[in-house]
Amino acid sequence: MIRTTAPTSVRKGAALAGVAGLLVLAGCSGTADAENDTATDTGTDTSTESSDSGAAGEYSDGTYTADGSYQTPETVETISVTLTLADGVVSEVEVTGDPQARESEQYQGQFIDGISDEVVGKSLDEIEVSRVAGSSLTSGGFNEAVESIKEQAAA
Repeated sequence: MIRTTAPTSVRKGAALAGVAGLLVLAGCSGTADAENDTATDTGTDTSTESSDSGAAGEYSDGTYTADGSYQTPETVETISVTLTLADGVVSEVEVTGDPQARESEQYQGQFIDGISDEVVGKSLDEIEVSRVAGSSLTSGGFNEAVESIKEQAAA
């Protein structure tokens, strides 16, 4: 699968890093005057934006399910991801697939067998897998589903 844009978590992280840099610069300016109002206003506006994305650990406990898809050389495959959260940490994971190609069946099976070791016990915000048990394409569908689950679970 070829990504033409950075994953959402990377884009959000870059945006937050940029906001942090602006706030540091605004804090270094000394006294408040007309020129500093712009920097202060920018900091205020972007802090509202960052609260919309849900800060680390601000997820409601529960069990959430979402689907993710990914492109293989032969087909578009879909997997279903169910995560159980307690205090923003994954306590259980279940992945089911409906492979369309024989090779996809093999890789989805390997992914499903290895995913628990990669995500159980980790904060939801820490989860972004790239290769699990030899399967790299399935990870794209998993990460897509996790992004959807983050939105569902946001407190």
